Amino acid sequence: MIRLFLALLILSTPLLAQPDDINDRIRFALEAQAELDSSYANADESPLEKDDFEHFDGHPYFPIDTTWMVWAEVILTPDSVPFEMATTTSRKPVYRQYAILRFTHGDTTLDLAVYQSQRLMTKEGYEDYLFLPFGDMTNGFKSYGGGRYLDLRIPEGDSIYIDFNRSYNPYCAYSGRYSCPKVPLRNILPVSITAGVQAPKGH
Repeated sequence: MIRLFLALLILSTPLLAQPDDINDRIRFALEAQAELDSSYANADESPLEKDDFEHFDGHPYFPIDTTWMVWAEVILTPDSVPFEMATTTSRKPVYRQYAILRFTHGDTTLDLAVYQSQRLMTKEGYEDYLFLPFGDMTNGFKSYGGGRYLDLRIPEGDSIYIDFNRSYNPYCAYSGRYSCPKVPLRNILPVSITAGVQAPKGH
């Protein structure tokens, strides 16, 4: 239930109608990070272990990087079949690849698969929820070794705004009590995404 709350919390900040003004985009990213910190500092919502919770004073983040605020082409994959996504436990949640998101960063073209939970798509408030797990070359160094997550909503058109500054860690980065989806190999990018949350302090 905590995972659902966190997703809805992050999705509550503007995602689809992004303003052209870069200052507003920066503000939205900072607001999302502040909301993430607030949820982890709330004893009723936090996934942190007791000792970590008592010493929690906010997540470490990369400095806001506007180059990782990108528009991606949405390439739908309507013929994809549902599959059991691997997790850190024996749990096998069923997802379907909803689309490929293709974007450029500098001179590099990158693409990521985005997924739709077959369970959440029938849950009120999550019908248009999309899950974007990704890995990059910072994993295991400046960011959590198991990759990071982003939550998105199905866009109305054929493009979607992705802000990697809003990325967050799986709960498994903080506690062994959780079952977390593993980042699919095809979503591990050969670049360093220096935006968003970093590895937990002390890890």
